[in-house]
Amino acid sequence: MPDISVIICTHNPREDYLRRVLDALRAQTLPVREWELLLVDNASEKPLAGRFELFWHPNARHVREEKVGLTHARLRGIAESHGELLVFVDDDNVLRAGYLQAGLKIAADYPRLGAWGGSCIPEFEVEPPEELRPWLGGLVIEKLTTPVWAKLPRGGQALPSGAGMVVRRKQAARYRDLTLHDPVRQALDRSGGMLCGGGDSDMALCGFDLGLGAGRFPELELTHLIPARRVTLEYLEGIHEGFGYSGVVLNAIHDKAGHFPGQMQSGALKIFLLRILMFVTGKSRVERRIRLAREKGGLRAQRELKRLGNFRRESAAPPDVVPS
Repeated sequence: MPDISVIICTHNPREDYLRRVLDALRAQTLPVREWELLLVDNASEKPLAGRFELFWHPNARHVREEKVGLTHARLRGIAESHGELLVFVDDDNVLRAGYLQAGLKIAADYPRLGAWGGSCIPEFEVEPPEELRPWLGGLVIEKLTTPVWAKLPRGGQALPSGAGMVVRRKQAARYRDLTLHDPVRQALDRSGGMLCGGGDSDMALCGFDLGLGAGRFPELELTHLIPARRVTLEYLEGIHEGFGYSGVVLNAIHDKAGHFPGQMQSGALKIFLLRILMFVTGKSRVERRIRLAREKGGLRAQRELKRLGNFRRESAAPPDVVPS
């Protein structure tokens, strides 16, 4: 059995980006006989099999998942894989050559961790406007200098993003079991044009019940390829609305104290008051739009959780679990 399964989940990928992702995997220092590669085609309009050859890898195969959504693609990848460690690689993640070997070493050195990740270094297709730079963290970019790990009941600095996240099989299997028939969990990630996130955080947090923590390490480093369309205010609004939504849902899922019905403040009133407050305090146009987007996402999550009978009394913003 392979030590590691690399799972790439993709839907209508940008061809030049995916080829760079595969080239970086081909250049890994870990011998190919020691790891498995799954390219999960999540209902792409043009099937990937035949367009992206995997002949160079003896343990590689294409997997087609027809149900659209990143969560469904990840669940399929977990079910189809065989490695004791699973590495989730996005279709715009270019791994450093020693990434898989470093992931294996961390697994041996930190047996009490169930999920871990590392640094995401941006490579912009176009330089982002100066006014947007304070908000680019939403694109999952960060350079680590020191490792951090913890046992996480809900969130924190040690929580890895889904880009290059390494997960032990037993933890990934638990996440899959919990998610297969749970519409709340399934709504956490991207589906078509929706920019929700948080499924990776949910998977990482599932280790808490197994007595496992999470961590982030500078020796795990990848380049995050960022196209021009993602450095616009409109795209960042969508990302932050997704953060507002998934932050509330993650809090509800991982709140061990239970969930209680409550009365939700009028969404329209709350948005109006926030808009007035930011205007009188001199917030920039960009900050106003992004904070309003997060608030809208949180309020939408509250409405859906209430409809599903899983509503929390706390306000949607700011959530204390910030998904990656």
